[in-house]
Amino acid sequence: MGSATASNAKHFALRSIAPAAVLIVLMLLFVAGAIVTLHHKDNTSIRGVLVNDQATMPRPRKILRVEEEPAKEPSNNGCTNQRLPSGSEPLPRGIVHETTNLEMETSLGGDPEHRKKQQEATPAPKSKSILAIPVGIKNKAVVDRLVSKFPATDFAVMLFHYDGAVEQWGDLEWSGRAVHVAARGQTKWWFAKRFLHPDVVAEYEYVFLWDEDIEVDAFDPVRYLDVVRREGLEVSQPALDRRSEIHHAITARALAPTEDGVHRRVLGTRCDGDSTGPPCAGWVEVMVPVFSRAAWRCAWHMAQNDLIHGWGLDYMLGYCAQGDRTRNVGVVDSEYVLHRGVPMLGDRDKATPSAGRAAVRWRSFKEMQIFNRRWEEAAAEDKSWTDPYAAQPPTASSR
Repeated sequence: MGSATASNAKHFALRSIAPAAVLIVLMLLFVAGAIVTLHHKDNTSIRGVLVNDQATMPRPRKILRVEEEPAKEPSNNGCTNQRLPSGSEPLPRGIVHETTNLEMETSLGGDPEHRKKQQEATPAPKSKSILAIPVGIKNKAVVDRLVSKFPATDFAVMLFHYDGAVEQWGDLEWSGRAVHVAARGQTKWWFAKRFLHPDVVAEYEYVFLWDEDIEVDAFDPVRYLDVVRREGLEVSQPALDRRSEIHHAITARALAPTEDGVHRRVLGTRCDGDSTGPPCAGWVEVMVPVFSRAAWRCAWHMAQNDLIHGWGLDYMLGYCAQGDRTRNVGVVDSEYVLHRGVPMLGDRDKATPSAGRAAVRWRSFKEMQIFNRRWEEAAAEDKSWTDPYAAQPPTASSR
């Protein structure tokens, strides 16, 4: 009995322990699997690439090493790095024309695409430049001689009528191909800022922005541009005949013209051998300036909307020279003009013409002071801007 009872008790104990043991083993296996899983996850990146040392870290044979692929920039439907002009973003790229010109249409009828194909079939026309002048009817004869020197095959013409008289110019041979803009009592720089936007004149190689009281008996614009291109002048002017009204010595025609027909500096009053800045070197006046396409884009941005006389601009035009102003800015002696110096505009609110001209001159001086102050303030505020001409030493190329 005792033996049987002991045997039964042992059997009962084993039957009671077995389920608990099985349960413990299953729990241990589950925990071990979780640990392995967590370990695997901790050693992978979001792309499933092992980030610890793969050479020394043993790994199961079934786990394949996945090389990380470089991140790809969004394709944007193939439009990456494609810059559209501001405002044209909603348009398909092929419909956008970024520039325009001042060329006249020869006919208001017909098929424009057919005409374009005919033009493309002919030899490419020469690159044109543009002549822009403020004019009053009192100077009609002088302006006629001036514009007549600029051949239609090489130049477009724009007249700024500050006296409002337009119809009176219609009898001149070239008037029909000129663009006429009328606004009473406005100045050359007022017109230029509003009607010679760089995008409008981007198709023209050079911009001639001249006063109207200029005699051109000794001047040929085609030969002039030949010199400008050869010498790499981005900002230039023809020299002034010494009979002209001359404000700065550098603009006068050299007494002994150089071999290349250009001078870029002057010596004498206020200008010595160490002078490398305006108005002794790299400088032209705002009376008859000529700008390359790139230089005009820069000068247009520098011109202020409310400073309509342009005084002070001439001292800063060297910043638009697309490089060294002592090389890229110059006065052309071989093609020179005569500046008559006739006052054209006066303040209409004054009682007499002389008082009106005095008021204009006072404002011109005031504008120069304002422009200089704005320049100094802008230079101080723009921490990313560096003055390329600050304490610039003389260069061997300056002359």
